[in-house]
Amino acid sequence: MAGAFTQSALRRRPAPQRPPEAKGGRAEAAAPRPVRAAGAMLAAVRRVACAVSGGVDSAVAALLLRRRGYQVTGVFMKNWDPLDEQGACSVDRDCEDAYRVCQKLDIPFHQVSYVKEYWNEVFSDLLKEYELGRTPNPDIVCNKHIKFNYFLHYAMDNLGADAIATGHYARTSLEDEEVFQQKHIKRPQRLFRNRFEVRNTVKLLQGADLFKDQTFFLSQISQDALKKTIFPLGDLTKSFVKKIAAEHGLHHVLKKKESMGICFIGERNFENFLLEYLEPQPGNFVSIEDKKVMGKHKGWFLYTIGQRARLAGLKDAWFVVDKDVSTGDVFVAPSRDHPALYRDLLRTNRVHWIAEEPPALLVREKMMDCHFRFRHQMALVPCVLTLNQDGSVWVTLVKPARAITPGQFAVFYKGDECLGSGKILRMGPSVYTMQQGRNREEVPKKEETDKIEPAT
Repeated sequence: MAGAFTQSALRRRPAPQRPPEAKGGRAEAAAPRPVRAAGAMLAAVRRVACAVSGGVDSAVAALLLRRRGYQVTGVFMKNWDPLDEQGACSVDRDCEDAYRVCQKLDIPFHQVSYVKEYWNEVFSDLLKEYELGRTPNPDIVCNKHIKFNYFLHYAMDNLGADAIATGHYARTSLEDEEVFQQKHIKRPQRLFRNRFEVRNTVKLLQGADLFKDQTFFLSQISQDALKKTIFPLGDLTKSFVKKIAAEHGLHHVLKKKESMGICFIGERNFENFLLEYLEPQPGNFVSIEDKKVMGKHKGWFLYTIGQRARLAGLKDAWFVVDKDVSTGDVFVAPSRDHPALYRDLLRTNRVHWIAEEPPALLVREKMMDCHFRFRHQMALVPCVLTLNQDGSVWVTLVKPARAITPGQFAVFYKGDECLGSGKILRMGPSVYTMQQGRNREEVPKKEETDKIEPAT
């Protein structure tokens, strides 16, 4: 079986040591019997806390770490209480699957609850964003506040870990041994960096599997967290990860359907789910072309730009192109590629740069060419960034993109490096609005031409 692994997947394997014991915290632990390899006492202790979700990616990540000889502890994060809402939540089943993975790999298992933290820092933000008429991305916010903040500190402070690991398809500019050499320092949050602080910036790089690359979801994590993180799947493809899982008997996670729902909440009827927390705000579907009322809806927050609007009595597809929170109107257009869906300008809030500061070129020139995306797996779009004094940026696209959405994150790339991201707060006029403006300008010109007397 070992022959199926790539050299990069199996590199740097010091001999395993005795697993560390948990040092308190809101956690439940179950520790399978540790296995000592020959010569274990000769190698440096390398303890890694690996986030296990009950899925195939995190299971294979833990497996690869185990095979490199590290003392691996699996940690399952419970971030949602299924009793908080009506309907099904798979958290208990996922926890059981994660525990079975740890049993199979013969590594300690811990469960830690961040239900309160998730509610306060992720879910409350999600509800607020929807109320403001925006469409949030809770997965990005969850990684920033939960996995790469609370979990990181729990792993270091309670489990005595030297590093954390996740099953994300991403890479960094550090080798494993360099990660272990990074010091874990709790730095105070401040707006500006100490000018005299010596920095060795770690880069966040796209995974080898560009289709599965998940740097998009990691674009808000801190430099300190990145320095202490290993991504074992960064050099692998999804198909190869599945092959590894099959060869090592992880069939119970291999056959699970890949999660596509909200981070830690799962898949469900999204309209019904939101209406459990937000009061209905009835309004009208309004045609963007002639302002005709096309139907009724239960709340503007239930719709996002580019989404199909199912209008009663109409068999043709109409799509959401804009929203007016002040009136409750949701504007729709009769085509998936209507020009009202396309824009080439947007503005973000203050950008979170992975390196903690904007790229030197952007600081020096105030403008910089790069690429960006605002949806996972969408093709990277060439753009020009213009830096504002408040740390936000204007993003000018080389050509208009479909369904740019306030509340989503604009994630920036230079080559294979993920530079960071900013939340989209404002958008420029749509192609349709620009066309209408030009048409209005042309009408007076024609009238003036008609008034000119013909030459005789």
